[in-house]
Amino acid sequence: MQLFFHTFDLQLKHTFTIAHDSRDVQPTLIVELREGPFSGFGEATSNKYYGITIQSMIEALEKIRPVIESYSWGTPEELWEKVHPYLRDNPFAQCALDEAAHDLFAKRQGMKLYESWGLQPDHNPITDYTIGIDSVDKMVAKMQEMPWPLYKIKLGTDDDLHIVRELRRHTLATFRVDANCAWTAEQTVRYSHELKELGVEFIEQPLPAADIEGMKQVYTESALPVIADESCIVESDVVRCEGLFHGVNVKLTKCGGLTPARRMIAQAKALGMQTMVGCMNESSVGISAIAHLLPQLDYVDMDGTLLIGNDPAQGVTFDYGRIIYADENGTGARLTAQAS
Repeated sequence: MQLFFHTFDLQLKHTFTIAHDSRDVQPTLIVELREGPFSGFGEATSNKYYGITIQSMIEALEKIRPVIESYSWGTPEELWEKVHPYLRDNPFAQCALDEAAHDLFAKRQGMKLYESWGLQPDHNPITDYTIGIDSVDKMVAKMQEMPWPLYKIKLGTDDDLHIVRELRRHTLATFRVDANCAWTAEQTVRYSHELKELGVEFIEQPLPAADIEGMKQVYTESALPVIADESCIVESDVVRCEGLFHGVNVKLTKCGGLTPARRMIAQAKALGMQTMVGCMNESSVGISAIAHLLPQLDYVDMDGTLLIGNDPAQGVTFDYGRIIYADENGTGARLTAQAS
């Protein structure tokens, strides 16, 4: 087996602003595992908030290249366990490798990835489309540019309720709101009642992850369900979210790939929580990997490819929120551009 790296600068169609970050370009790393006629692809983006760079991911994987390339094939899960001691501090790198391993493994079996897991995509949730923080006029323009049945509204400003009121005037679509840790418990509870009247489905991560007492209050008093994001990064976080959140949003890059994500989803379900997977502005490589988890999810935020203008790959496509799988084995993703 051979290990290859492909790096790209993904150009965002609009400046993407959330409560703690703003960017126009998203660097990304695509990992390729090649064995005979098969290639498996996986992806992870850089992330300033979590201190992850393209170079740090490549360096982490280069250090264990002999381990990876000498791996005698069992399962992707076995490879994950084998390399985890080396990649414990760089889950983004482990995510890209793990996605590539799952893609390759399913291709070697002659199956789509969800088929290799014994899943059926008969009742998949649709994806939302994210509207980043901007002036109200520009946020409305983004909605009108992309008519969609479900929008995720990024908040964390001094005028959050005003923003949602104004956006509601222009669409009948369902809303979700994501404060990215920017609110207090009192704000969240107060806002939740009007947000519910404005057609909001749930609130994602309203408080900083460390505010446990605040989340206890929100969980008890909010008029809307609350979904954990920054509070649910790795597997051990799921049980900590019980009694604080109604559901968890699992990010593959943050937890280390599909292997731990599937365990987190199963654990959340066993605890009676709702399940969601989110994206990090990945290309069609990372987004296509997420798509195979859909049969296990209540919600999904996998609009990354819709937000970029130079997707270097092909994979799943979208029909007004509905996900259409590529007619190929594995995740269905393949590169169509040369790396930078």
